[in-house]
Amino acid sequence: MAQPVTFAIVGTGWRSEFFLRLAQAAPERLQVSAVVARSDAAAERITRTWGVTTVRTIDDALALAPEFVIASVSWASMPAVVTELVEKGARVLAETPPAPTLEGLRELWVAVGSSGLVQVAEQYMLMPGHAARLAAVQSGAIGTPTSVEVASTHLYHATSMMRSFLDAGFAETVVCARKFTAPLADPLTPAGWVTDPAPVPRTTTIATLDFGDGRMGLYNFVDNQWWNPLIARRIVIRGSLGEIVDDTVTRLTGEGVVVSPISFRRSGVDMNLEGNEVVSASFEGRLVYRNQWIGSRLSEDDIAVASFLDRMGSWARSEGPEPYPLADACQDHALGLAIEESAASNADVRVVREPWAR
Repeated sequence: MAQPVTFAIVGTGWRSEFFLRLAQAAPERLQVSAVVARSDAAAERITRTWGVTTVRTIDDALALAPEFVIASVSWASMPAVVTELVEKGARVLAETPPAPTLEGLRELWVAVGSSGLVQVAEQYMLMPGHAARLAAVQSGAIGTPTSVEVASTHLYHATSMMRSFLDAGFAETVVCARKFTAPLADPLTPAGWVTDPAPVPRTTTIATLDFGDGRMGLYNFVDNQWWNPLIARRIVIRGSLGEIVDDTVTRLTGEGVVVSPISFRRSGVDMNLEGNEVVSASFEGRLVYRNQWIGSRLSEDDIAVASFLDRMGSWARSEGPEPYPLADACQDHALGLAIEESAASNADVRVVREPWAR
């Protein structure tokens, strides 16, 4: 069996605990060599909760020879931490976004873009559903993909999905966004269930992204949509020969219009005693997704993050491609910033080719 992927973490906030939890769930495959904690209280909390080594400096963490280092710090601190790690020769996994502003993205690219040492933790396309849909798209089932509607997550995550399904790369993009506020009950937040979930003002942001060559993204996000159980998640991928709506594929074949589901096999249902997990996904008689983390009982989002860490390990060992290069993350966040700017100004915003555009 291959040695587990080893990584250090800079930061002790709630995002860092995602990675700690995954290493605890799959210790034979993921191993935390150290966590850099800046205070005694944070170090004591991390050690007590997760049983991992804590150190005070990046140099202390690098002395333990992790295969890569996760920068899991605030938006404002991210560029400086990533730059320091690169200057010390470390392979880096930066949390999203890698810098808070467009100018910050440009400065970070000048500082570390040519190093080839920075990847960014954009896991959405590794989630079982999106991975299965991408496999169906890449099979040619709906012809050439031309538009993607995302109504599930926000800004740079949504734009990464659009660019991936459309293979849009770094094309100049025109963004047109508007905001609408209306009452909506919001019974669940990160803090827990709300005692009296009466309707309160919530903002919906709608945006179109014109990637050129007939390719379009439609962005639809409601405040707290990640948590609100009253709002369904939707994705529509339209192509020249049909479309995928969530898990249903409608397409034109030589025999006419065919409707086929993307079907998921899940264990733990009814009398199945294999555990409680998504096992695989199939489309028209073939597997288009297989869970590589069977036995860990991870949620679908955790499966995606764990898969990203595994790919980081392969890349760090020169055994696999880059999981999500800094250039892609910069483009995603530039598009997300354009959505916010357009919504605030009620005017179109053009995202031009930036220095990171390949």
